[in-house]
Amino acid sequence: MNKRPAALAATALALAFPLAACSSSADSGGSTGTSAASETTVSHIHGLGLDPADQRLYVATHEGVYTPDAKGKAVLVGDSKDDFMGFTVAGDQTFYASGHPTSGGNKGLIKSTDAGKTWKSLSLSGESDFHALDFAHGTVYGYDSTNGLVRTTKDGVSWKDGAQLEALDIAVSPTDPGVVLATTSEGVVGSGDGGGSFGQGQGPVMAFLSWPAKDSLYGIDASGGLHRSTDRGSTWTKVSTVPGGQPQALTAVDAEHVLVATQTGVFESNDGGKTLKKRLAIASGAGH
Repeated sequence: MNKRPAALAATALALAFPLAACSSSADSGGSTGTSAASETTVSHIHGLGLDPADQRLYVATHEGVYTPDAKGKAVLVGDSKDDFMGFTVAGDQTFYASGHPTSGGNKGLIKSTDAGKTWKSLSLSGESDFHALDFAHGTVYGYDSTNGLVRTTKDGVSWKDGAQLEALDIAVSPTDPGVVLATTSEGVVGSGDGGGSFGQGQGPVMAFLSWPAKDSLYGIDASGGLHRSTDRGSTWTKVSTVPGGQPQALTAVDAEHVLVATQTGVFESNDGGKTLKKRLAIASGAGH
């Protein structure tokens, strides 16, 4: 992989994943259904997850972590309005995240064990901003956008540095801790040594990936096309187009249960992405 300076990563990815026009209707797009979700002032979504303890939806955004209430309206979890960038659910009420404090700087790796109500700083505070996080095999895998590095940690404190590359998202094989995929402007690149090195890009260019089961790897492209691969990303089948323009986050809970955020809201599918229902509407798709 060409090791260009990490500072160029944002420029390269902006060219690879251009902003798509906002949809005039939040519910346009084929078989997509609607719900009674109410609009909120959330401006940009960076991460999605379901707490396995109660299946509650959590949405990491530019201004805090939110969850829908009984009426479908987004409610701030805890009192933090920080910018949550990388976000992943690791277990019952256990989340990892990264991003920026409202006062500026980088949060490094932080952890919550009460479903996002409070957070504890673990490491790299002020040093690193992880734009992508994944938890698998008892390990946190992260893409440190500040340094352009794939990094891993088992205890949240001591990190192992991997390859340097320009990426937007990463996904880890649910069956093999050594297999890591990353989305780049050249396509999806793969690693067989836990992120230590990556091969050449292949297949369609994806913005985000999620890999919940051995034969169910999901990817979404810059225009909202949702794709599925059963062979580690060697080939892809497009299953639908998610409404709302440019995607902002993708999380597959299991082989058929998929969550996607675009510029108009959070959409959910229980049939492998074939049909989608809006879980949460947002007032603005403004990026960050």
